[in-house]
Amino acid sequence: MKKIKLDIVGLSYSQTQSGAYALVLGEVSGRRRLPIIIGSFEAQAIAIEIEKMTPSRPLTHDLFKSFAQAYQIEVQEIIIYNLVDGIFYSKLICSDGKRSVEIDARTSDAIAVAVRFDCPIFTYEFILSTAGIVIEGNDFVYLENINESQDDKSAGTSVGSGFASLSIDELKTKLQEALAEESYEKAAKIRDELNKRKAS
Repeated sequence: MKKIKLDIVGLSYSQTQSGAYALVLGEVSGRRRLPIIIGSFEAQAIAIEIEKMTPSRPLTHDLFKSFAQAYQIEVQEIIIYNLVDGIFYSKLICSDGKRSVEIDARTSDAIAVAVRFDCPIFTYEFILSTAGIVIEGNDFVYLENINESQDDKSAGTSVGSGFASLSIDELKTKLQEALAEESYEKAAKIRDELNKRKAS
């Protein structure tokens, strides 16, 4: 399968899950976005490295990097390779110069490691077409079957969206507002509600 390269384009506090964050990955050579819900610890680990801040003591992902480098192991790339029931599955592709090994990881941990090793992040077309958001000019068009994606089952319980009581016109207005604010997670929930109405 052809790999599609992604960059980190945003990290914000989740509006629907207490203590969770929305990590947004963007297609490098396209206009699609992939929102992923992650825990606060992993969000902090990613943000600290992106901002080039140095914690007083090494975080877990810093320890992983130091340990790997002590044994001449480099992380060459991260692949988000599957999406099942709203949960993304990822793996680290590591090499010691002689052999390459794939290591299974939670997506949030994989990305926290990727920013430390400055290695590329990839996914596959079927994942982007299932859970991605397409940007057309200044407008956002949602792909089929977009789900709120939870990286880890223990990340928390989703809070009700509160959109069920709104009319279709009100939902469309709320969708445009969420898109203007680049609130991908909220927009995905509104789109899900619109799809439920169309199906019924």
